[in-house]
Amino acid sequence: MKSENTTYERYQRQMILKEFGEAGQQKLSQSKVLVIGAGGLGCPALQYLAAAGVGTIGIVDDDIVAISNLHRQPLYSTFDIGFSKAATAKSHLTKLNPDIQLIAYNERLTTQNALTIIEKFDIIIDGTDNFASRYLVNDACVLLNKILVYGAVSQFEGQVAVFNYQNRNGDAAVNYRDLFPTPLKDGEILNCAEAGVLGILPGIIGTMLANETIKLITGIGKPLINTLLTYNALNNRMYEISLSANAITQSLIPNNKAAFEAMNYEWLCSSGNARFEIDIATFNQLQNLPLVKIIDVRELNEQPLPTGFDFTKIPLSQIKEQAASIKNETVILFCQSGKRSLQAAEWLFDKFGESKKIYSLKGGILNWINHSSTQYNGR
Repeated sequence: MKSENTTYERYQRQMILKEFGEAGQQKLSQSKVLVIGAGGLGCPALQYLAAAGVGTIGIVDDDIVAISNLHRQPLYSTFDIGFSKAATAKSHLTKLNPDIQLIAYNERLTTQNALTIIEKFDIIIDGTDNFASRYLVNDACVLLNKILVYGAVSQFEGQVAVFNYQNRNGDAAVNYRDLFPTPLKDGEILNCAEAGVLGILPGIIGTMLANETIKLITGIGKPLINTLLTYNALNNRMYEISLSANAITQSLIPNNKAAFEAMNYEWLCSSGNARFEIDIATFNQLQNLPLVKIIDVRELNEQPLPTGFDFTKIPLSQIKEQAASIKNETVILFCQSGKRSLQAAEWLFDKFGESKKIYSLKGGILNWINHSSTQYNGR
């Protein structure tokens, strides 16, 4: 059982700040924060919130630790590969601060469980990496009147904002849909698997998410309420954009539990061309057949380059111009994660119709390489 002396010794560096004090620490200990996504953004946010003494922290993630995570998710180690992120994060954070309560939700957030989970917490941190999840989390927070701290990263840039904060003037709170009124489709903006990300960047942005959360809880400073901050890691420049609520976007959010549970966020953000997808087994069967052309639609400098089959490079940006040069009856397209190749498949189908069999490798070449490596190692 913790003593007052132990508590003071653990937190005294922040408690001696006159703006923070014992009152600020007490507010942290009584607060409940949910971190959705224990990945690049979630890891640093979780570490600093736990270290700061947030009383109850929830962790939502259904993924497992992979070696490709470790360059930007140093909460985990090589020994954690293959284990649940949520459970592993809880275990490591308990060692960091055994005086707080940690709740691991080893499940994917859906319309069926989101409201039940989110309603138990005061502030929600969105550390997800896809648009379907972001719209789902946003709408759930609006419906439950929960503050949402949002972050996103890609390549060398990151974003932070505080949404759904009800001020005393009674003005309409800005939410994520005010930033992106129209749901973005798969492939329109590349995720980290497609575009890459500097490993340190999620650490910087994730720490900012924790900072905004602590400011909101304790009442210190000026949180990024209704403001989008963009940070560039290459030149350390930041700029802010003020956001305002839009009545039209507000009307798009489900206004009750039944309407929310009936929403299909995957469909909302889907390009609708999944009919072209083939799995790894089918790809392996088709790749060596005659009259099959395999096309890499990634940009010319993108890695890794697969071995074991022949392919042609035609970047997505050039696929329309070079479509006439594709003479084969069967065309298989691939990219990093399968999103751009789906977009290319749709374009080619619009041009050739049923005269060609057009496929896209589901999960992209990264999935194929990982699968091939696993089979080779006998796992």
